[in-house]
Amino acid sequence: MENQLQIIVNESGIDSTKAKYILDNFQNYFEVASEWEIKAKTIKVINENQIDDMKMARTGRLILREKRIAIEKARKSLKEQALREGKAIDGIANVLKALIVPIEEYLDKQERFVEIREEQKQEQLRLDVEKRIEEERITKEKADAEEKEKLRIENKKLQNKAIEHEKKMREIKEKTEKELQKQKNDAKKKQEEIETKAKTEQKKIKMEANAKLKEAEDKLKKVKCPFCLKTFSLKEEV
Repeated sequence: MENQLQIIVNESGIDSTKAKYILDNFQNYFEVASEWEIKAKTIKVINENQIDDMKMARTGRLILREKRIAIEKARKSLKEQALREGKAIDGIANVLKALIVPIEEYLDKQERFVEIREEQKQEQLRLDVEKRIEEERITKEKADAEEKEKLRIENKKLQNKAIEHEKKMREIKEKTEKELQKQKNDAKKKQEEIETKAKTEQKKIKMEANAKLKEAEDKLKKVKCPFCLKTFSLKEEV
């Protein structure tokens, strides 16, 4: 009948040589543990007079402690050995793969020559399409930028023309307003000159008229004697 160790090893799936090696390292410990599992059940201390039983319990505990420590050492040793074996196996496998993979890849390329050539053609077609699309995009962006710049320059020219036109219209307006103001001022001045001249003329006429009137009055006031031919002034009687 298989013991528990045998069952664990069998279920692990490792080869028989390694399984035997592991069992050889742990089988004795299993047997000791099984033996003391039975003996321990026969020891049952219920009072202080059971000196032999207590000594037996101590003996069993120390034996089992020694076996437990030995089992742990064996476990670490076997595991370290397994790790070293694993590293060695990994190293060997890596070296072999490094030799095999390039050859395998080369043969794969030879085997799939037609397929690879077609993939390369498709890839080149894809790259050509992407390149053409990118070139068209760049060309369109450049044309758009040039058109935008052209529109900007044209708008700037129109703005400058509008500003220049507005400036000229403002100058014409200012000139016209100045001319109108000058004409108004000249007309006002001329009117004032005419009025002044008219007033002066009227004053002159009035003065001449007054002088003539005074002269006539003076003549009327003087009487020439027809006999002696002397002129006499007529004085108003008060």
